[in-house]
Amino acid sequence: MADLALIKKLRDTTGCGIADCNKALAATSDNVEEAIDWLRKKGLSSAAKKSGRITSEGAVAVNVLGKKASIIEVNSETDFVARNQKFQDLVTKFAAEALSFGDDIAKFQAAKDEEVKEQISVIGENINLRRIASLEVSQGLVVSYVHNATAPNMGKIAVLVALESPASEEKLLEFGKQLAMHIAAAKPEALEIEAVDPTRLARETEVLKDQARASGKPESIIDKMIEGRIRKYYEEVVFLEQLFVMDDKLKIKDLLANFSKENGTTKVSGFKLFVLGDGIEKKENDFAAEVASMTK
Repeated sequence: MADLALIKKLRDTTGCGIADCNKALAATSDNVEEAIDWLRKKGLSSAAKKSGRITSEGAVAVNVLGKKASIIEVNSETDFVARNQKFQDLVTKFAAEALSFGDDIAKFQAAKDEEVKEQISVIGENINLRRIASLEVSQGLVVSYVHNATAPNMGKIAVLVALESPASEEKLLEFGKQLAMHIAAAKPEALEIEAVDPTRLARETEVLKDQARASGKPESIIDKMIEGRIRKYYEEVVFLEQLFVMDDKLKIKDLLANFSKENGTTKVSGFKLFVLGDGIEKKENDFAAEVASMTK
């Protein structure tokens, strides 16, 4: 059997069973990335990324100041502490201070190290400054949105969207809120096609090719099938190519074009999406016992 840590990582990523994960690792010499593709090619995993088996407490928060805004994630050990007023006040304070640090979490952690240690002793739980990011516009507005807020500008899903535009603040706030709500729901990975990670695109193309070849179609037909499937992939992960969640007859880029006609040329220069605990693996105490029961 493959290394248990690798099996667990693969299972958490794909949602596949232990036996299938073990086979995939054996077939790919314990290369987890190749094993993910192996499972997908076999039709055992439809996910290209983590399926959401995440557990982490704390909060994500936003702070908007003029034409600049910050977004931050601070983790705690329990949801009880995450709802504590002292913890929420701390997160609000850090979100405001993060404006000066851009995306440099290491620098921010170093600057706040003593304060974090002090708050750990006050609050009574470990606290982790996990990540920060910021956006700024020269003309227009950075709009924020927090889904199911647990406190002002704080919750478990937070979004910033930067709009470069000559439109009025009122119009941009309304439009930006719609775009931010879409981002929270659709969770795009890139702003535009050109920004898609080329390594991920190459992997996706290879998987799609193998899936198409398995249908027995000739290469000429497969090439056309791949073109269509890559377009579909872009519609899933690229913000401007996604169908608007509030009107699935419109793509986001069409929505922007329509807004620009009435309010002047408007462009999304960037967005940030923080989902609390995203990418943190869930602790599963029964994993070893589950494996043991299968190997008896």
